[in-house]
Amino acid sequence: MNLEQQRRHILTGAPYDDLTAELVEARAKAVHLTDRYNDSFARPQAEREGLLRELLRKVGGGVHFEPRFRCEFGFNISIGERFYANFDCVILDGAEVIIGDNVLFGPRVGIYTSNHAIDAEERAAGICYAKPVKIGDRVWIGGGVNINQGVTIGDGSVVGSGSVVTRDVPPGVIAAGVPCRVIREITEADRLGFRPGF
Repeated sequence: MNLEQQRRHILTGAPYDDLTAELVEARAKAVHLTDRYNDSFARPQAEREGLLRELLRKVGGGVHFEPRFRCEFGFNISIGERFYANFDCVILDGAEVIIGDNVLFGPRVGIYTSNHAIDAEERAAGICYAKPVKIGDRVWIGGGVNINQGVTIGDGSVVGSGSVVTRDVPPGVIAAGVPCRVIREITEADRLGFRPGF
């Protein structure tokens, strides 16, 4: 199978061989493209977003990763408008990663859509499977959060620093912990009362 055929197969969630020549080459290409993007730090925003568009499936306006951003392939990542990721973001995108608008990542956030086989022989042979990750609009992911495969994080939610997200997080909540769990809803009492100009 060529790379596009393998990509379509992986997106079904079926087991796949992570060690094919095409996937190894695609990962190497992603390393080179992320190197170019990381080395463009302090260049004009339009130039940097252009580099991201060579790498990622979809990139909205105002997308910014602090150095050093890494991804596995790039071609399964879609990012909406006004996205910011702090230092050392890692996205392993065997499956799709869809990030909404106005999303913030703290430093060292990791998203992992792929998982190795549990069986030792299959794992040694490079067998993996992948499930998508979706992050809604206006979400804040705290520093050092790991988001595992198959997770959806709902609009407006906050995931606390150091969490390991293993299941869905509903909209409009604060969630944290290992494993991550809902702590409470976000309410009007959480507003700081900031007014522009003050």
